[in-house]
Amino acid sequence: MFLSYLTAVIATAIVLVECHNCKDYDLSASDQSFLMKHYLRTSKKLVGLSTGEPAASGLTYVRWGKKGCPTGVEMVYTGQVGGNQYTHKGGGVTYLCLPNDPENGQPLSGANNQIFGGEYETTSSFRPSEMKSTLTNKDVPCAVCYQRKRSTVLMIPGRKTCYNGWTFEYTGYIMSDYKDYSNKEFVCVDKDAEPIDDTNKDENGALFYGVKTNCDTLRCPPYTNAVDVHCVVCTK
Repeated sequence: MFLSYLTAVIATAIVLVECHNCKDYDLSASDQSFLMKHYLRTSKKLVGLSTGEPAASGLTYVRWGKKGCPTGVEMVYTGQVGGNQYTHKGGGVTYLCLPNDPENGQPLSGANNQIFGGEYETTSSFRPSEMKSTLTNKDVPCAVCYQRKRSTVLMIPGRKTCYNGWTFEYTGYIMSDYKDYSNKEFVCVDKDAEPIDDTNKDENGALFYGVKTNCDTLRCPPYTNAVDVHCVVCTK
């Protein structure tokens, strides 16, 4: 209440100061009312800045390995993971979350096919400890999620809980392609990962393997040699 009153007083003072030497015209009552309302609307938008509180504009992140978003988080779309084929030595290195309702392009004659489907390669040797044993050779889903009440997203490798002051979104394991294949990014795949469906074709497109640590150059402790790597996605 006090802030609104103070804002109104300041706005009135500004109008009076600006028009102190006005000779050509005087502001009518309706003009003054319009200026006052405009000033108050602008002031409300800047309240977050004036109080030092961040004005959360929302953010998006990909939930790898799941068809939906965490409870309470809006889903922008659900889809399937795509990426460069595992034997290709050039081209893109990121995984893509492709929507299930694409607006397809026109034929391209050049031999530069790079967008293949994602597939789990989680046999016993490469399956993170908490993941299902039934995912091998099945296609990988994904979901793009919109967290309306946050402004920053952070994926932390090597942890399954967020630091103080951060909000938990989901936890999982770091996965990527096999080390002798084409380069791929590291992504955080949900520990409760699921397949798109029960199709099992072993088509070998953009692959997902569990990765493990190596203490030859990694500081151990605090890390442990030859273990799978947790990850957590946090927002603030």
